[in-house]
Amino acid sequence: MTGFGELESQTPELVRPYVITKGRGLPDEEQLSLITLVTATADHQQRPTRLSPEEQSLLDLCSAGYLSVAEIAGHTQLPLGVVKILLAALTEGGYLVTRPPVQRASLADREILEEVLNGLRAKFG
Repeated sequence: MTGFGELESQTPELVRPYVITKGRGLPDEEQLSLITLVTATADHQQRPTRLSPEEQSLLDLCSAGYLSVAEIAGHTQLPLGVVKILLAALTEGGYLVTRPPVQRASLADREILEEVLNGLRAKFG
């Protein structure tokens, strides 16, 4: 049989998401969707030491260039909601810059496409 101390060393550390997020709620989907791109600001080298280890980890990850929210969650292996909350807090603090996803292009008018097709047929047979 194993003692209590041996079992304790085999269990992974567990920190509740509420503690990591400091009780903050989820940001709006418009603010941070899965495909929103995130990067660290140019002056990320002058970080305060009051950031949590998770926030420091996110800043280190984002300092390499633009990553989507989904990619960041995958790299950190934190729940998506926790990552969104931390990213929103870092963005509000001025440590991160977000770039919203590009709006979906509108569909082309069918009549215009038919005119182009008829013009191409007339010119090239």
